[in-house]
Amino acid sequence: MTGIGVIGYGYWGPNLARAISEVEGATLCAVADASPAALARAGRRHSGTELLADWRALIASSAVEAVVIATPVHTHFEMALAALQAGKHVLVEKPMTDSPMKAQRLVDEARRRSLVLMVDHTFVYTGAIMTIGEMIASGKIGDLYCYDSTRVNLGILRNDVSVIWDLAVHDFAILDFLMPSRPVAISASAAAFLPDRPDTMAHLSVFYEDGAMAHLNVSWMSPVKIRQTMIGGRQRMIIYDDMQNSEKVKVYDRGVDLAAQEGDIREQRISYRTGEMWAPAIPAKEALVTEIEHFVAAMNHGTPAPSGGESGLRVVEMLTAASRSATLRGHPVELGTLRKAS
Repeated sequence: MTGIGVIGYGYWGPNLARAISEVEGATLCAVADASPAALARAGRRHSGTELLADWRALIASSAVEAVVIATPVHTHFEMALAALQAGKHVLVEKPMTDSPMKAQRLVDEARRRSLVLMVDHTFVYTGAIMTIGEMIASGKIGDLYCYDSTRVNLGILRNDVSVIWDLAVHDFAILDFLMPSRPVAISASAAAFLPDRPDTMAHLSVFYEDGAMAHLNVSWMSPVKIRQTMIGGRQRMIIYDDMQNSEKVKVYDRGVDLAAQEGDIREQRISYRTGEMWAPAIPAKEALVTEIEHFVAAMNHGTPAPSGGESGLRVVEMLTAASRSATLRGHPVELGTLRKAS
């Protein structure tokens, strides 16, 4: 059994702790939180688990082989680095760090010590996204053209990060998992409608090296909650609606084709394909449980995880580029030079 300790038992930590307790081959052996009330809740839910007020004591515990970090983003780097330097595997809540330079340091440290470093990009492990990923990898969708996502709701307004770092991070992680090519630049426009608060809404465009594009609409200021994504490919198109209880993913055999004929391409005839729609079966397994299983498999067997440290680094680079572009009122920011510049 792999002993896992959780640092942070506030909003998301209880979910991670519960998932750990449900995975075969893993045991929740310690929880650390500075709040006595949080520790009391952990004690009621996980009897026999060591409760610690100091996260450093958890990392130092000989019973802890891996550390799961569920604390505010500005604390991630210090805690994750300390855990890696102590020889512990690490799973850290998204986003991995608040700068690419720090993320790169963690990736380098984990590689140097042959330790697992993973990021809690939960949506990547949902049955819907894994099913979409399998369809893209199999060629059923064809070359990807576009990804258009709306992720809006009313609140939760945060003081520590902007809506880009809170909501767009999910789409950036999904894009990193699904898209076959890498992004080269990001443009973002954002606004804050409450005084002394981070940006509460943003529109983002991501440009890819193969010509594909992604558009994201994220907001804390919407009267309704929407979680809908359209993925357009050469062969088929996908609608992914996470708010649906069933048929979250619908595949459309629809698109636009140019008739094969000689002559000026401007003279070629356009045909519209309007085929059938079908909804693939989506596994109902909880994403967090799947994620912890990947974490345990990576530790025990060296199996690469979809949200490994390099993925976490790329997502932090995208977040940083988007934030910089927002301050420049939408001027595109190139990716690839942010690790040293941060």
